[in-house]
Amino acid sequence: MTAATLVFLGTVRTGSDAPATTALAVRDGRVLALGDEARALARTADEVIDTGDGLLMAAFGDGHAHPLFGGLETFGPQIKELDSVEAIVAEVGRWARRHPEAQWIVGASYDPALAPDGEFDARWLDAAVPDRPVVLRAHDYHTVWCNTEALRRAGVTEATPEPRLGWIVRRADGTPLGTLREWHACDLVLDQVPARDEDELVEAIRRAGHAYARAGITWVQDAWVEPEMADAYLAAVRRGALALRVDLAQRADPDRWREQRGPFAATRTRVAAEGGELLTARTVKYFSDGVVEGGTAAMLAPYVDAPHSCGMPVWEPSALAEAVRAFDADGFRTHIHAIGDAGVRAALDAVESAIAANPAWDRRPVITHVQIVDPADLPRFAELGVIANFEPLWAQPDPLQTELSVPRIGAGRAALQYPMGELARSGVRLSFGSDWPVSSHVPLEGIQVAVTRRTFTGEPAEGWLPHQRLTVDQALTAATSGVAHQAGADDRLALVPGAPADLVLLSADPRTADPMEIRHARVRGTWLGGRPTYRDRDA
Repeated sequence: MTAATLVFLGTVRTGSDAPATTALAVRDGRVLALGDEARALARTADEVIDTGDGLLMAAFGDGHAHPLFGGLETFGPQIKELDSVEAIVAEVGRWARRHPEAQWIVGASYDPALAPDGEFDARWLDAAVPDRPVVLRAHDYHTVWCNTEALRRAGVTEATPEPRLGWIVRRADGTPLGTLREWHACDLVLDQVPARDEDELVEAIRRAGHAYARAGITWVQDAWVEPEMADAYLAAVRRGALALRVDLAQRADPDRWREQRGPFAATRTRVAAEGGELLTARTVKYFSDGVVEGGTAAMLAPYVDAPHSCGMPVWEPSALAEAVRAFDADGFRTHIHAIGDAGVRAALDAVESAIAANPAWDRRPVITHVQIVDPADLPRFAELGVIANFEPLWAQPDPLQTELSVPRIGAGRAALQYPMGELARSGVRLSFGSDWPVSSHVPLEGIQVAVTRRTFTGEPAEGWLPHQRLTVDQALTAATSGVAHQAGADDRLALVPGAPADLVLLSADPRTADPMEIRHARVRGTWLGGRPTYRDRDA
């Protein structure tokens, strides 16, 4: 039986440094031919697609996200797009009434800028659901808001001591307000929530894959994987429910990372044996610190609004370096969440320590988010070969910035945020991610912000920190071949004959569009290894 041939006719972006062409042919899941050779195959092809005014290019990747969490958000109250505390409480109440069988009401992701200082009161939720526990994650996933019954079930009272890694926000009398920040504080409540069964987790993965396909994405770094999540991904592979390529980054715990080394290696081996072509587990994830808006990002100098605090490092820098050295020696790639300037410095120090201690190998270390970098540390990214993974949608002066972040760090440090342009000019490889469901998983939205540094309503007209803007081609590269490089997928760096046919067809070419209209281009189709995972039937 002869393999089917698919030919695209129109504008084709083959890569950042490769020449554009006007045709591309696919067979057996790989690029077969380009240009005139591909055009000649159109006469006998099984399908021919005219790109029209659009653009065919390598599919997008997401270099930092949480697909399973994103899928799970569809199961609970739909609070992500709500713009007031009252609207969130009303939706939680409606969902609870529609689901009387639910033991716990669990949802995400609320906007922490909707309450002063990001502090939410349990009593607001009590008004809607007084008799069952409610726990909602903030959209940064570093904070939870819960009702009084959830606090009661977890045994959190005025007598509960502050956990080592976390803060219990309290009223003046010492009673818990209902807002918990960071790992150990959040886990006081989250550990009480009944675990999801395998069917639910697999369904969440299926839903996430569908959302990614509609956005033109074929590879994702799942940047926070616990053991039961790896099992769910393998179950999704067995059931045919995984519709994109995923690398699992297992989370290293600062309190027990040494005992995790063996299980992490065993999971990597099992995924390699059972994950097929779609699933790998080659990465270890570390949280260097928290988030600026919660006052938990690790800073070199105190917060403006909390002169007693430099934030909350999740790891002591020396312990982080030790762990990174150990997992690097085990052959795992490094992926470090680092937001504050002290968190970024600790992450760079850890990578440098691993390079010095261990034999050379194809490390491709990633520091993700890279929100605030001390100027002295910027050259170290290139010197150490660190990939800077940005979530470009965050590089705009939205309420999270203006109402929470900037007042906490002050104007001087605010001007250092998300140094994409500066790092790109110094030769650092950039990759883009979304941190979905923390923020939108749609790459074109982040690409527009990276290019304009403006909100979707156009502020400020000159761009926020405009010297950090990227060109459209730089942004497209970060979202495609930059992520492929991070993935170690050198065969997906450009669309050349023999490359996997991971493709996206856009309704408009972002390179010629009004920069403030980039996000409005539609995904007309997504192909994974030449197989369509999404087709816009209205296109």
